[in-house]
Amino acid sequence: MKPETILKAHLSNGLTIHLKEIHTAPLISHWVWYRVGSRDERPGRTGVSHWVEHMQFKGTPKYPPEVLDKAISREGGVWNAFTYLDWTTYYETLPAAKIDLALDLEADRMVNSIYDPEEVASERNVVISEREGSENEPLFRLGEAMQNSAFRVHTYHHEVVGEKADLQTMQRDDLYDHYRTYYLPNNAIVAAAGDFDAQEMLAKMEKIYGGLPCGATPPRPAQPEPPAQAETRLEVHGPGETTYIQVAYHAPAANEADFAAFTVLDSLLSGPSSLNMFGGGGISNKTSRLYRALVEKELAVGVGGGLQATLDPYLYDLTITLRPDRQVAEAQQALDDEIKRMQDHMVSADEIHRAAKQARAMFIYGSENITNQAFWLGYADMFADYTWFTGYVDRLAAITPADVLRVAQTWLRPENRLVGVYVPDGEEETA
Repeated sequence: MKPETILKAHLSNGLTIHLKEIHTAPLISHWVWYRVGSRDERPGRTGVSHWVEHMQFKGTPKYPPEVLDKAISREGGVWNAFTYLDWTTYYETLPAAKIDLALDLEADRMVNSIYDPEEVASERNVVISEREGSENEPLFRLGEAMQNSAFRVHTYHHEVVGEKADLQTMQRDDLYDHYRTYYLPNNAIVAAAGDFDAQEMLAKMEKIYGGLPCGATPPRPAQPEPPAQAETRLEVHGPGETTYIQVAYHAPAANEADFAAFTVLDSLLSGPSSLNMFGGGGISNKTSRLYRALVEKELAVGVGGGLQATLDPYLYDLTITLRPDRQVAEAQQALDDEIKRMQDHMVSADEIHRAAKQARAMFIYGSENITNQAFWLGYADMFADYTWFTGYVDRLAAITPADVLRVAQTWLRPENRLVGVYVPDGEEETA
């Protein structure tokens, strides 16, 4: 992507600010990113980052809970929040003339959230219900079992929603301690894109955020996961009538040299993806090798894959929805044959070009609107920096057949993977 003018600033309290002027519409999207996610949780407190995200909508003395949502919607805006492995983020997209509201409420809840015990108790029920709802989904059950098995040392071991036992036992002080430890200006990035003058916006942010107190650098307790020594196989049994196969390979972190080549490999195997948490594009995966080998040959109803942009090495997942009249072994053999083809024969330059072009298109489509551009201003800093984003398309374009062959041979080895099967018992899933 072509270089863009980004105003970057660091306030005296450690807050990082990234600003990008976009004058195509009278809108501004404003994001606050905290370097804390499920990666930063210890046993007994799994799910605390996600629960804290919920509590951040429960009010401050200045903005009681019944005021917050009405304040944004009344001004024609939208807002939301997300918790993931490496980060937690909050955003508002508003008419440009109303952006002061977003700045003020985010600065306020960075330091003044109440964590009322009654609200904590109420939200406990909400997050446990969210967890139980996910447990009704076969792919959640299978994915959690795979994640638990893939990471025995690293804190990527557990799902973002947390273990149910921890959700049942954590108390108000556990949540508040997590909030006060990680919700600090020196552990945050504020990013905004839209219809504003960058210098004027910086002055506003300095006034609103600049007086917030910094704190000690928060701990980031993750330990490197040792290299896998052997293939892991597992089965998960549960309700439903559909069999799923998931194959997960240990994969490079976003800032590692092999990540771009791995993205092109994924585009070849399972179809392109955008890396954006909001998606984007809509390019079909019907030209991918696994679609042709599994769906067109009537072994599977569907197949998909995905590589996540993470701070530490994570997983490359391939998921097969098996046809009811076919066997697991047939589908897995077809997948293994395609993997072996990737490892034994160099892909043609034309096929690499097409796969890289599709991956670039998905990435660009998922980065176009004002909200998504503001998203990337902060998101890239959660695992690298903004130059990772601006240089990504060029890195994809530079990938060669030799790069894809090397990545296939290096990462797609049997001893570097987990193979999981969801075996349905034929009973209906609980609503």
